[in-house]
Amino acid sequence: MIMLQNPLIRPLEIFSAMPEKFRQTGVRSEWADVNQGGRLADSFLEGPVFDTHGNLYVTDIPFGRVFRIDPKGEWDLVAQWDGEPNGMKFLSETELLVTDYKNGLMRLNIQTGRVKAFLERRNSESFKGVNDLVLDARGNVYFTDQGQTGMHDPSGRVYRLSPDGKLDLLLNNVPSPNGIVLSPDERFLFVATTRGNAVWRMPLLSDGSVSKVGQFFTSYGPSGPDGLAMDESGRLLVANPGLAYVWVLSHWAEPEEILTGPKGASLTNMAFGGKDRKTLYCTDSSNGNILMADMSVAGCLLHRAK
Repeated sequence: MIMLQNPLIRPLEIFSAMPEKFRQTGVRSEWADVNQGGRLADSFLEGPVFDTHGNLYVTDIPFGRVFRIDPKGEWDLVAQWDGEPNGMKFLSETELLVTDYKNGLMRLNIQTGRVKAFLERRNSESFKGVNDLVLDARGNVYFTDQGQTGMHDPSGRVYRLSPDGKLDLLLNNVPSPNGIVLSPDERFLFVATTRGNAVWRMPLLSDGSVSKVGQFFTSYGPSGPDGLAMDESGRLLVANPGLAYVWVLSHWAEPEEILTGPKGASLTNMAFGGKDRKTLYCTDSSNGNILMADMSVAGCLLHRAK
């Protein structure tokens, strides 16, 4: 990677750590056996998203949990079920839409903790393993279907689900589609291809199709781009767990900033919070921590269902 200007490098700070009472110390999970090489993971945090009251919600994939973290950093268990929840976005003030690797798309009522199916299968075929999602201004849901795909099997998929229930397959040749985000004008969709160590850029055409999909950013290291976020100026933020970086990229995919986690961190995803959406919160998944950094530009406002 050649950079004409050196990016600003800043450390992330710890906002809050998962309390010991919630850590599943010494407990094996089928998810960690496969995805963490058998490591006894006491948790694996993902899917950060804020409600309108400043509370941060995160998932714990291997143990099927969703937590709420208040502005002071205090944790509360919202729900637990037989699933592997990952990405989340709010459908309404009280409902989250969750990508559950094990069960498909699920709805979670944050007041009651009740979970019910939203979209479990496509034409009676199960998904490979859904990962992350984003909603546009019209209520369309874009989501990634990652499964165990990679360079050996570049068959990961990207879908769009319309408010009337129509499901469109946009891509079916992605090596590990992971994080997903829209540009501020919603003309482009960005998808992290983790095993390809890159981020793809997808123009969205007026008829709803995609064309001339290209590789926007190329990373390096043992584990490629994961979660994505977008700020109001159109800068793309990329969580890179293998490097413990968050890349802050210009319109030309040039790194303007690199936010760094502590040694041993695994930065998987992020969300803008605070009253002005100018604080970035990141999941340090392997350590059960939430990290944070102040930003100069606010994050894009996330849409909800119509």
